[in-house]
Order: sequence, then structure tokens, then C-alpha cells
Amino acid sequence: MTTGHEAAPTTRIDTSRPHPARVYDWWLGGKDNYPVDEELGRKILAVDPTVRRGARANRRFMHRATRTLAQAGVRQFLDIGTGIPTEPNLHQIAQEVAPEARVVYADNDPIVLRHAQALLRGTAEGVTDYVHADVRDPDAILTLAARSLDLGKPVALSLVALTHYLDDEADDVHGLLKRYLKALAPGSHLVLSQVTPDLNAEAVEKAAGLFRQSGTPLFPRTLTEFSAFFDGLELLGPGVIPVSGWRPEPEDVAAQAEGIVPVYAGVARKP
Repeated sequence: MTTGHEAAPTTRIDTSRPHPARVYDWWLGGKDNYPVDEELGRKILAVDPTVRRGARANRRFMHRATRTLAQAGVRQFLDIGTGIPTEPNLHQIAQEVAPEARVVYADNDPIVLRHAQALLRGTAEGVTDYVHADVRDPDAILTLAARSLDLGKPVALSLVALTHYLDDEADDVHGLLKRYLKALAPGSHLVLSQVTPDLNAEAVEKAAGLFRQSGTPLFPRTLTEFSAFFDGLELLGPGVIPVSGWRPEPEDVAAQAEGIVPVYAGVARKP
């Protein structure tokens, strides 16, 4: 079953400025982007050749984390900052393991809304829902998500490749994560990945500068800064680690031979 909710009226798609979801789509080889997105994507790729590998590594990490949690018995998933649908999507991974799984996506880009309505088709036994709202509005997302999820039972909360667009101070990213986690039941999980300067500082800073010039601030974080997002939670093995090394599958091992990507990842359980 597929449904959809909006926290605010849909806005027009702005094709005059690049959008992170559409740049990410271009890096993944998608077609749901505009010349302005491709232009920024190419500029960033020129200064940081790892970004395309990083985008693909993030997708594979999402697949592995989702599959791991579904196999462990998690049946509810809330994916914030889902981006433009690229198959296989999170609900397809979860519902392949458990057809009754319930998945809610959230994003604030109108183009994501347009494609989510058309492409997010779940199993008859489960639920696939979409919430058009901003990560900075947890009350709206949680209220709308609760129409499809039972927040009294464990939920896997995913913010994959999203926290590096949120500022510690202006967006209060730590406060946001705490508000989401406080609303979720014990046994819920937090799934995160984040760009870091630790593994390729010069290239990451150049890429961040290009993002900032385009109107999208980017906030790379060190291992210590990223690990702090999991304070008070129980990290699953192997802990916080470069993204391709988190419970790698053969495809990830092969990708690592191309070189490391400057992204950390981790999954943790709420006690």
C-alpha cells in the first residue's frame, strides 16, 4: 500500500539553483536532474574525484543497514532526506526481507515528491508512505509518519548523507536528532552517514566551498564530531567506520580497491 502526506503546500521546482538531491541523482547516473545540477556535480567531481564513488557507497550502505535491521526483526523504517528514488529503494530492501514492513520517506524537494508519488510502490502486506516536510521540522514529520508507523514500537530512523547539510548551531543538528529519538520506542535504531575531512581534507574542503557558493552549506565532520551523534546509544559492530567498511559485501570490497571515500557511517540502537 502506498500513501502520501504533506506538511505544507507543494512549492514550485526551482531549476535556477542546484539542489543536493538532484546533484546526488546525477552522481548516481540518474536522469531526474537539471543542467544546473549537472554543472555543480561536474565542478565538485573535478576537485574531488571520490564523490561519485561516495554517492554509490552511501546507497550500498543504506541497503546493507536496512537489510541488517530487517533481518534482526525491525519492521518499521523512517527515512529522512530520502532523495530522488533510485532502485532498489529502502522499502524494496526492507520488504524483500519482510513483506509486512512499513516504510515512511520524508523529503522537502518538490521533485522528490513528484517521483515519490509515482515510484514508491510497496507490497500489499506492508505500507510505503511519503511525507513532504523538512528534517528541521520533527513535529511535522513525526506527526505525519505516525499515520503509517506505530511510534510505540521500534523504528529504524535513517538520515543517510544528510547531517553534513545541517549546521551544529543554526540547525541544532544534535537537538534535532535527540527530538526524533525521544519520540521513538526503545529498540529503535539510528542509521547515519556523513562526509568527513579526515580522509581527504583538501578535496573535501574544495567540494564544500563549491556547495556553499551554490547556496547549499556543507559541514564535513571529524570522526569525533560524527561519533557524538550516537551518544547514549548502543553502536552495532563494527562501530563508526568509513562507509564501505560497514559490514561490507563483495561489491563493497571490490569498490574499496578503487580507493577510500571520505564518508563515515554507523548504526546504533536506542536502549
